[in-house]
Amino acid sequence: MAELYDRSRLIELLRRDALRTGTFTLASGRTSHYYVDGRKVTLSAEGAALIGLGVLAQLADLPGVSAVGGLTMGADPIVGATLAVAGARGLTNWRGFLVRKEAKGHGTGKLVEGPLEPGSAVVIVDDVATTGGSSLQAVAAVEAMGCTVARVIVVLDRLEGAAEAFAAKGLDFHALATIRDLGVEPLKP
Repeated sequence: MAELYDRSRLIELLRRDALRTGTFTLASGRTSHYYVDGRKVTLSAEGAALIGLGVLAQLADLPGVSAVGGLTMGADPIVGATLAVAGARGLTNWRGFLVRKEAKGHGTGKLVEGPLEPGSAVVIVDDVATTGGSSLQAVAAVEAMGCTVARVIVVLDRLEGAAEAFAAKGLDFHALATIRDLGVEPLKP
């Protein structure tokens, strides 16, 4: 695994493996001239290593944070990658968590899974942000259990309103890359 975060290599992987151009219908119902499948990179060995290093680099100024998580599916591989890199660097106190889209109807009925304790300062992660809705759902879940969100980090920002949505909630937001870094202009509002 590379010792230093290589942002340009991550952008290259996103452009090569995750970006598709054409005509696509998004979850919102809007039509887009491009689609980014973040899991093509987050679920590759090289992509996971780069993303784990990138997330940790974005957290160097937040020494009180030692938990990372987000809404399941997009966050799952990012959480695992970040924890693996943290562990390899001796940060063995780090913990991960995953937020379900809805609470389980059986067992303990948890919405947030993992060793997250109330009162923790956490980071929310996701693969691709459009309007920020998935990350905001995760934010609401962890705040409801008494945690504080120190930062939201995404692998790719589509530049379609996520930053503004996070700012409106007073959340610090960072993206490892934007759609413009991949040579594509974002959709017009």
